[in-house]
Amino acid sequence: MTPALVFLPGWAYQPTLWDALRATLSEFHSHAPELPIHAGGLECWADTLAGKLPENTLLVGWSLGALLALVLAAQHPEKVRGLYLIGATPRFVTTQDWPYGLDASTVSAFRRGFASAPERTLQRFLTLQVLGDARRSTLTPQLEACLAKTTAPGLDEGLQQLERAELRPLLVHVRQPVYLLHGSRDALMPVGAAKWLASQLPTAKLETLAEAGHAPLFDQIPELAGRIRSFANAS
Repeated sequence: MTPALVFLPGWAYQPTLWDALRATLSEFHSHAPELPIHAGGLECWADTLAGKLPENTLLVGWSLGALLALVLAAQHPEKVRGLYLIGATPRFVTTQDWPYGLDASTVSAFRRGFASAPERTLQRFLTLQVLGDARRSTLTPQLEACLAKTTAPGLDEGLQQLERAELRPLLVHVRQPVYLLHGSRDALMPVGAAKWLASQLPTAKLETLAEAGHAPLFDQIPELAGRIRSFANAS
């Protein structure tokens, strides 16, 4: 049975991020919902979204959307056929036993910056996403066009969830096929996070792109669509 594709964006991005990709994958029924951001955390968001998912769903998640996809797969396995995760991590902030993230003080400062100067903070976030990417000159305007307005509801709550996220204990419940696409130059979610995920998920396959940052292939839609199509047809 052909899966339905559900696309989940990263923090501060509108679902329009996925429009060109969905058009290229037009043979699939697809949906790109707003992230159901509200108090209660990723687990509650997953419960809210699960009721709207069709059966036999393949989740395509990027960044915060990838974290939410992992929670959905763990909590609602009857709905989720597989996961295609871009720039994924089980934990955004470093701890003594988790070196593959951002320092806690950096993330806290980022939240304070968003509260006082949201526009400047969003631009800084975008800069980090394309940092190290060989195609950042073409990638930057494409991502910038899909950024949410600073007045969009839930942005601060989304940042809080990135800061608090701890999905490592949930991974034992993720049994669906997983494809991990990660840039080796990712400055937000280091490639070590994806390698760790691949080691913990027995059904996972990891592909790293040597000259990419946090948004690999987002400016090369036919190539990204081909990878997702191959995974969807094989899973």
